[in-house]
Amino acid sequence: MSDREPPRRRVPAPAKPPRPRGAVRGRPGPGARPVRRPSGARPMPPPPLRLGSPRPRLRLVGLGLTLVMLAFVVRLLQVQAVDAGAYAARAEQNRYVVHTLAAERGGISDRNGVALAVSEDAYDITADPTMFSREELKIGNGPEQAAALLAPILRQDRAALVKKLRPANKDSRYARLANRQTPQVWKQIKDLRSALAKKAETDRTTVNVLGGVFADPSSQRVYPNKDLAAGILGWVNADGKGGGGIEQALNKQLSGKDGKVRYAQSGGRQVPTAGSTETPAEPGADVELTIDRDIQWAAQNAISEQVKESRADRGYVIVQDTRTGQILAMANSPGFDPNDLSKADGDAMGNAAVQDAYEPGSTAKVMSMAAVLEQNAATPLTHVVVPNRLHRGDRLFQDDVDHATWNLTLNGVLAKSSNIGTILATGELGKTQPEANKVLYSYLRKFGIGEDTGLGFPGETRGILAPPQKWSTSQQYTIPFGQGFSINAMQAASVYSTIANGGVRVEPTLVRGTKGADGRFTPAKKPEENRVVSAKTAKTLAQMLESVVDDEQGTGIKARIPGYRVAGKTGTANRVDPATGRYRGYTSSFAGFAPADKPRITVYCAIQNATSGSYFGGQICGPIYKQVMEFALKTLQVPPTGAKAANLPVSYKP
Repeated sequence: MSDREPPRRRVPAPAKPPRPRGAVRGRPGPGARPVRRPSGARPMPPPPLRLGSPRPRLRLVGLGLTLVMLAFVVRLLQVQAVDAGAYAARAEQNRYVVHTLAAERGGISDRNGVALAVSEDAYDITADPTMFSREELKIGNGPEQAAALLAPILRQDRAALVKKLRPANKDSRYARLANRQTPQVWKQIKDLRSALAKKAETDRTTVNVLGGVFADPSSQRVYPNKDLAAGILGWVNADGKGGGGIEQALNKQLSGKDGKVRYAQSGGRQVPTAGSTETPAEPGADVELTIDRDIQWAAQNAISEQVKESRADRGYVIVQDTRTGQILAMANSPGFDPNDLSKADGDAMGNAAVQDAYEPGSTAKVMSMAAVLEQNAATPLTHVVVPNRLHRGDRLFQDDVDHATWNLTLNGVLAKSSNIGTILATGELGKTQPEANKVLYSYLRKFGIGEDTGLGFPGETRGILAPPQKWSTSQQYTIPFGQGFSINAMQAASVYSTIANGGVRVEPTLVRGTKGADGRFTPAKKPEENRVVSAKTAKTLAQMLESVVDDEQGTGIKARIPGYRVAGKTGTANRVDPATGRYRGYTSSFAGFAPADKPRITVYCAIQNATSGSYFGGQICGPIYKQVMEFALKTLQVPPTGAKAANLPVSYKP
């Protein structure tokens, strides 16, 4: 046997279980046999990169989310708590629209209920400016295109419409383009808008630039009788307010009270499901005037024809109820049509019967005679020697015609309208001329000269009457026969109504009353009454005024009315030209009442600056008085009294 041990048999090691993926190589545990690598074996690959802990990244993400949420919370607090009111208000402003509901204007009628001014359906054309923006229409000239289409329909300037459609406040949702347009105008706009919308459906190049145009129901003023009583009625301006006459004087009562409606909108359309509030409008009161449409027509027709025939500047006629002071007619010529003010003459847009101030002339002599009779300075039969000329102060006075010395009664002085005789008669009112002036002045004031008539009419003039201490040397003698002071036509008519009413002056009135929405009629306030002269003096004056018309020597024979006793007085005064302030032309007039012994109606007529034919009051105003008075007597069914006239003497034999 050999000394060497026999070689040991190598037993293979058990197979090593596979290392899980991702496991980290480590040292063998205790007692483990070291693993020997066979020589020539391939080296092991480098260990993979070790990942860091995920916790820092999670913390960073969490911090970022926290900051974002914190920003949202802060903004939410700002919107819902700090600035909640402002944002809510802005939202309300953009979402809700407030429109005014125009109150229906009350109507105006005559004393018999005949309509003189009414309100008819109309539309206020409006727009939402935001619907014309570049963002909405996708074009930059939307307002310009819309204005080009609307301007000829609304008869407005194109640039003005563009300014309304593109306001400085870009958030504005409401613009009023035109007020009180007829239904025909709104229909024309609607048809054009619909045509554009239909075309835009098939043609992408077409833009409906009128999509933001709408209409609010309103009303417009209509005067069915056109120019009849226009001076009394006035007109309504573009803002719906009275611009003159009764429309202006009683604007508050006629206008009523506007209402409001507030509703949500989207795209210019009302949202039916959104809450809305409405305050209804209160309609205005109806106004009933004292005038009679038929008598007004007769007066206006008569004065218009005479002004045209005489080629005069203007004229006026007033018809008044002598007992109540109510105005039955107040006509002016030339006039205007309040339905179309674009064609109206600015000088004619008013009521000249109360706005013109002029020297009355001989129609004022009745006041001088009233003072003489009331002061017992003379009687109708007092003899007055009237020379051809009379020297007083710094002037030489004469009558309108040359004549030899007249031997007249005081009644004859009035009948023949003698200036000289009137100066002589009024000189008896005092021991001195200054005393006589004071007495005459007091009566002129009692008759309402230099005072408001009581009508309360817009633009009414008081006229001019200086106190007696300021009368010039010539005025002391011209004022008694109607020159040197000024009046309006209403004041002149009121003088004769005072005499007709037994010496009691009743304030003239134009309004009988008003009727509210409830249908109740409220009469106008009772006019003031003041006694000016005694009933005896008034009756005597009426008899004297009959001589002016009935006596062949009177100046008013053209005013005679068959079957009726007529009292009247002519007037022809030098006229002050309002343009130059100098005397040019004449004021022709006639005033009177009938029946003379039981008066019912006063008629006053005046024509300014007649340049064709006669300019004497008895010649051109006497026939108007007759025409209008006859019509009024028949309309009111006033019968003749049948009593005989007094026939006071006009002259005497020395």
